[in-house]
Formats: sequence, C-alpha cells, structure tokens
Amino acid sequence: QVQLVESGGGLVQAGGSLRLSCAASGRTFSNYAMGWFRQAPGKEREFVATISWSGGSTAYTDSVKGRFTISRDNAKSMVYLQMNSLEPADTAVYYCAAKTFTTSRALRDYDYWGQGTQVTVSS
Repeated sequence: QVQLVESGGGLVQAGGSLRLSCAASGRTFSNYAMGWFRQAPGKEREFVATISWSGGSTAYTDSVKGRFTISRDNAKSMVYLQMNSLEPADTAVYYCAAKTFTTSRALRDYDYWGQGTQVTVSS
C-alpha cells in the first residue's frame, strides 16, 4: 500500500503561482511513477502531468505545458507540481496518484490516490 497526502492548494488570482506537494508513505517511493490529475466541478477527472520513478521523464497535458512543472524528491518521498501563470480554467481539485513501472496519462492505470487539494483561481 502507498498512502498519498496532497497539500498546497488555495485561492490565487489569475497570473499567480502555487506549488502543490504530495507526501508518500508506505512502500518504496522510488518504485513508482507519479501523476497529477484534476477534477473541476461537473467534469471528469483529467490528466495533468506525470513523472517517471527517476524523474528523468515527464509529460504534460497540452493546456499546462510551459506553465506547470512536475518534479520529485525520492529521498523525501515527495512529488511536486509547480503551477505558474494560473488561469481560472485551472480551478479544480488536484489529486496525486502512484503507479508501478512506467508513466501513464490514463487514470485507470494508477493504483493509489490521495484525497485531493482544492485550487481556486479567481479572475
């Protein structure tokens, strides 16, 4: 089992920045690829970013490329999502998730999920 706890969400004005953190505990963190997903009110949960176990490979959904950066610190069992130039469309609950082996953009591929952290971007 892997337990994931997100933090760092909040209310920010458009153009501002936030850094989300996800603390992992349980099994060896470096065995897992990690992902960030988000779910806006009335919408399905969607992929945001993913990072390989080593941090050497990352991928992003098109709408956040150039604005968001995913990173990880295996020594601290942490994964981060730096979000810059935030837009009202980024408003959602953000979830981190873990899966074994390779990165993936598909929700169904992830085995473990956190409880989510709310990000609200005002215009």
